[in-house]
Amino acid sequence: MAKKKTLLSGFELNGIAPNILLKHVENTAPFLFKGELDTKGDKREYLEKLRFYKKNLKALAHINLTEYFHICMAAHWSTAGTFVPTDVDNQIREGLWKHKKILKHIEKMARITIDSWSWDYEQVTNRKSYNTHNDQVMSTHEGTWLSVAIGAYCALIKNDLNELAQEVADVILLEIKKEQDLLIKLREDRDHINFLRAAPLMAHNFGDLDRVIVQWDMLEDEFCKSIYKLGHIVNEKYDPILVYTGKVNKEFSSKENHRHMSMRQPKCLRKSHKFLIPVGPFMDKWGKDLGSTDLLSIQEKAEIIVALFDGYKRQDQAFGYCRAYGAMINAIGNTDEVEAWIPFDLLAELKSSDFLQIAMISLSDFENDYIERLNKFECPMTGIIF
Repeated sequence: MAKKKTLLSGFELNGIAPNILLKHVENTAPFLFKGELDTKGDKREYLEKLRFYKKNLKALAHINLTEYFHICMAAHWSTAGTFVPTDVDNQIREGLWKHKKILKHIEKMARITIDSWSWDYEQVTNRKSYNTHNDQVMSTHEGTWLSVAIGAYCALIKNDLNELAQEVADVILLEIKKEQDLLIKLREDRDHINFLRAAPLMAHNFGDLDRVIVQWDMLEDEFCKSIYKLGHIVNEKYDPILVYTGKVNKEFSSKENHRHMSMRQPKCLRKSHKFLIPVGPFMDKWGKDLGSTDLLSIQEKAEIIVALFDGYKRQDQAFGYCRAYGAMINAIGNTDEVEAWIPFDLLAELKSSDFLQIAMISLSDFENDYIERLNKFECPMTGIIF
């Protein structure tokens, strides 16, 4: 077993070194350190914290467990919407909550967790769904938060800090209600497209919640039991739209929203937060932005197209890649110029495949097909029809 590192502060580190973590953040989100983001606004202090330590690396030797936890949280919030999120999930969900010095820090860490529920992640993810009436937003960041919050709750319960555990539980319940209310409103408003965007987000978020409950072996805890499998099993305390949404995700979106491994190859996509990938399959605007931007060269745009086609071949129902390609080509205009950078045999394969056919469908026809299919879909567990 590798020897644990002790910092000058006396903190015994049992995770990734903070300076290495910052390098990982810079690798996947270099725009964070180049002045592209507004890090001074309300609830954006976590972004500024990373910028501070990047300029003051020696200060990292003097941090304690609470500050290390805060840095890990900031790093993960900053990269959860990127192509290569930082690998500190298990640390912030479980590992750091079981540190031998946890009792000196657990209350402060729990307070950071509660506060992080309202951190402003707008600039660091494009995986979002909106309620256009009140600008309410949902993303996969809520799943990241739920996974940390339930870890905090479990740690507090196991350390007999029941009152603070209840505070964390209360915010978890607020988040669940927020997502439930958003889904109900989208259905009431007949906002099919945003509902289809929301479905994989909710499935991801509640999936994270479930995994950490199991990870902590807390299925016998009454609170954990009451919020387990909300996207899979009808719960009398919650609207059945949660289970309906889970089924919609499985039917329409589950093959669209995965780890996007192919999109990790073109590192030019990491140049700007504007290039972060959205919820599939509705990637037309993203493709248009990639095709029209001056921040990418023609050669880089060709590299992205190759990655889109590769992603489609890996996951043949990931239609979002096709849509992004079609919108890119339309925005670029001069196809000869970009195609000159694509290998001849790969270009021939692309042009003879369903990938091109799906890309060429008009946006209105593509969306209307999903709207019609959603209208006809009946949830086998709840009987709900959109």
